[in-house]
Amino acid sequence: MTNPLLALLDAWSRRAIGANQTNAAPATRRATVITGASEGIGLALARRFARAGDTVVLVARREALIATAAETIAREFGTQAVALAIDVNRPDAAATIEAALTQRGLHAEVLINNAGFGLSGAFAEMPAADIDALISCNITALTRMSRHFLPGMVARGSGGLINVASVAGFTPGPYQAAYYASKAYVISLTKAIAYEVEGLGVRVCAVAPGPVETRFHARMNADTSFYRYLIPSPSSETVAAAAYRGFRWHRLLVVPGISAKLLALTVRLVPSYFSVPVVGLLLFPRTQGPAQGQPDQKH
Repeated sequence: MTNPLLALLDAWSRRAIGANQTNAAPATRRATVITGASEGIGLALARRFARAGDTVVLVARREALIATAAETIAREFGTQAVALAIDVNRPDAAATIEAALTQRGLHAEVLINNAGFGLSGAFAEMPAADIDALISCNITALTRMSRHFLPGMVARGSGGLINVASVAGFTPGPYQAAYYASKAYVISLTKAIAYEVEGLGVRVCAVAPGPVETRFHARMNADTSFYRYLIPSPSSETVAAAAYRGFRWHRLLVVPGISAKLLALTVRLVPSYFSVPVVGLLLFPRTQGPAQGQPDQKH
């Protein structure tokens, strides 16, 4: 949890910044931008923020799917929902998203980095191109997006960043080695950024769910692994609700659900010489061949 004085510091910083600004109305309206928002946790987060009255901008690669999701949200919640069919792996993705926002009179008040995918199988047998793609989406794209939009939030003295990580980030994960390592990066990056912007009016939060009931596991050829039978999987909506509450309450790290909290605590307390073999047993793929998830959804 962040410093308990953070909310007070944020309020003070917003007043201080506001005192140095003119009374002119902001040039753009606030929006919550969600990557990987066509389904799964990303879509559930878009719906949760829209329910609170936010303008939401859904970003994903599949144009038809993202357009349908945005139309449904706008109709159901009566708020503006924008669909942007953009691949976040593109080096110019953040600038393209910002240009689209500006064109609509919006700015990214909140950025949710949710796009990501996983790989299941022995690391030595993974196609190098698949590992490169995972690093590009889970690490590089997330870092670029955060770096692009964070300065604007700091300048305004408001807004926030939510990075969707995983309990996978708390331990090495044999047979999902690159995926687990990428989530450790996300948690570490988020905590460091949170320290740097503390007191500047910007909220920073990492969300670390355990397994979630989406198509993520089947897509990465892991749906028959033991962890899918032994670890309870909450719905995307449950995870999104916990993430929304944690972000609003200035939580630095949100681990949704009792089972995920127990997992996170266990792997951090138990020595790695014992925990890593157990994790490897749980993750061992009982079907042939590595597979990759789709970078439009998380968990």
